[in-house]
Amino acid sequence: MSGHSKWATTKHKKAVIDAKRGKLFAKMIKNIEVAARTGGGDPTGNPTLYDAIQKAKKSSVPNDNIDRAIKRGSGAEAGGADYQTIMYEGYAPNGVAVLVECLTDNRNRAASEVRVAMTRNGGSMADPGSVSYLFGRKGQIIVPKSGGLTEDTVLEAVLEAGAEEVNDLGDSFEVLSEPGDLIPVRTALQSAKIDYDSAESPFMPTMQVQLDEEGARKIFKLIDALEDSDDVQNVYANFDVSDEIMAKLDEE
Repeated sequence: MSGHSKWATTKHKKAVIDAKRGKLFAKMIKNIEVAARTGGGDPTGNPTLYDAIQKAKKSSVPNDNIDRAIKRGSGAEAGGADYQTIMYEGYAPNGVAVLVECLTDNRNRAASEVRVAMTRNGGSMADPGSVSYLFGRKGQIIVPKSGGLTEDTVLEAVLEAGAEEVNDLGDSFEVLSEPGDLIPVRTALQSAKIDYDSAESPFMPTMQVQLDEEGARKIFKLIDALEDSDDVQNVYANFDVSDEIMAKLDEE
C-alpha cells in the first residue's frame, strides 16, 4: 500500500501547483457543495463538510469560493446543481483494477468521458461488481511532517481513538482506520494539536499488482486522462510501484 499511497500524496501536491490547479479547485468546491446539500451548511454539525472545507483550505482554495459553495449547497444561495455520485469499474493495462468515482449532473456525459479515457489508454470498462470487491473503504488522514513530528508521537495520539496503523510516506504520515473511526481519530489529532492536511474515506485495494516502470507509466497516463474529466472526482487502482521507480518517474 505504501507505494500507492506515496504516489497519491505526491500527485496531490503536484496538482496543487501545476496547470491543473483550477480543475482540482473545481472538484473540491463540488465536494463542499454536495456535502452542504446532504448534511447542512454548518460544518460543526456536518463532519463531511468540515473535512471537505479543511482539504480545500489546505490546498489554497480561496475562502470566497468555499463560502459560496456552502451557500449553494445549503440553499442559502441559488445556482446549485443536482449532482449524483456514480461509480464506474474497469481494467487498466497489466490487469490493474480501476474504480472511477464521478460526481456529475449529466450521467451520459460522465459515462462517455470515462469510457473514452479508458479505451484510448489501453483500458476497458467492466460490469458493476467486477472489480469493486478488490477494494474497501478506509479512513485516511494525511499528517504533514513538521516541527520534528515523529511517527511515535502520531501513533500515541491516535491509537486509543481507533487508528489501525501509521505509515511513513516520506514527507508526511498516513493514519489509517475504519471509516467509522475517522472522526474520532481526526478529533484525537486536533486534541493533540497535530496539524493534518486531509481526512477522508477513500477506497483502498485489498490486493495489489506490482508494476514495472513501463506499467507504471501506462497506469499514470490512464489515471491522468480519467482525472481530466470534470465529472471524475476520484480514481482508485490496485497497483503498487517501487520507491525506485517512483523516484525515477518523479524526475521526468
